[in-house]
Amino acid sequence: MEDGKSPTRFVYCNRDFADHVCWSGCGDRTASMSKFDTTIQAGWTDRMDRGLFRYHLGDLETRILPGPARYVAQLNIQRGIERRQPQEILSIKQNFDTKQFNFNKINPEEVIFEMSKQIEPTSQPKGGGPCKENGHPCDDLCRIMVMVNVSPLEFGHCLLVPEPTQCSPQVLTPAAIQIGIESVLLSSDPGFRVGFNSLGAFASVNHLHLHGYYMKQELNLETASTQPLVPEKGFYRLRDFPIGFMFYAEMDDLEKVVCAISQVTNSLVERNKAHNLFFTRGCPPGKSDVRARRGVRIVVWPRRSCFGAKDESAFNVALCELAGHLPFKNRHDFEHSTEKDVMAIIQRYLLPDQQFLQLEQQLTAHLQKDIKA
Repeated sequence: MEDGKSPTRFVYCNRDFADHVCWSGCGDRTASMSKFDTTIQAGWTDRMDRGLFRYHLGDLETRILPGPARYVAQLNIQRGIERRQPQEILSIKQNFDTKQFNFNKINPEEVIFEMSKQIEPTSQPKGGGPCKENGHPCDDLCRIMVMVNVSPLEFGHCLLVPEPTQCSPQVLTPAAIQIGIESVLLSSDPGFRVGFNSLGAFASVNHLHLHGYYMKQELNLETASTQPLVPEKGFYRLRDFPIGFMFYAEMDDLEKVVCAISQVTNSLVERNKAHNLFFTRGCPPGKSDVRARRGVRIVVWPRRSCFGAKDESAFNVALCELAGHLPFKNRHDFEHSTEKDVMAIIQRYLLPDQQFLQLEQQLTAHLQKDIKA
């Protein structure tokens, strides 16, 4: 990305978080957009108009599959054809390889802006100090490059890449987790989502990054019922299929939740468990009838590992599919797949029940021990 030009800078602080976000009346993306939304959407649209993507993405044909899960199916044939060949992944702890494609090799015109957080010394967040495990949360020394995904899933699909020149592999750090949560909080659109695929969970590039995109449809995940595991840490279990762990964070407890998520994802890496994360506005646990989306739900799905190069002819189950968003690559599957079909495919990638319950007990004990300490 060395072209002599510096990307546009976007500096934010806690005061920029959108507090009152609600689905009602959210059909118009231009209504009451935050500065974050305006910057991403204008930059993304500009790059689309300039032909920097692998294909033009218009309004995607969308249907809601009949059934209680309300899966959001979208037809995106071009992504399956035109996207870059995914890297061969052989291990969850695979080292960064400078010879492989990485985000330091992209066309610099693909960068929308460089984002950083300005810490306000008089507004220390509640929930303890910075998490020291496996790095530090994002502060005013942390740069996040926000760039278009040239093979977009949806409107505004971008990549959030923390400190790209550090050449970190695709393993979550506290800073990356914090970026995921705070990006959702910076958006006033409840349809802005962020996600992460670990190695072995269909990550395409072994260079630390998260995905962000907009989708008009509401997801069941935002209101799904939960069972408390360690509520003091914001840690719950999702009751609905596909079973996973959920954290809930609002503005005043971010660091506490970031540290707890980091403990869980670090434990998964240590146990060689592949995982996907999804960050979305959602209602607080136990309040599924609330339309307001003041906080963020962060869902962690441990799953079976998939190694070797991606088989693009397969239905890849990654962050979107687990969250209920199904990008189909061909019209036949888009038009004829049922909720039962989709659930059968997803089930093949989930941990067996006994393995999940054993993992839940271990992670719960780990977080409870941290409270007592």
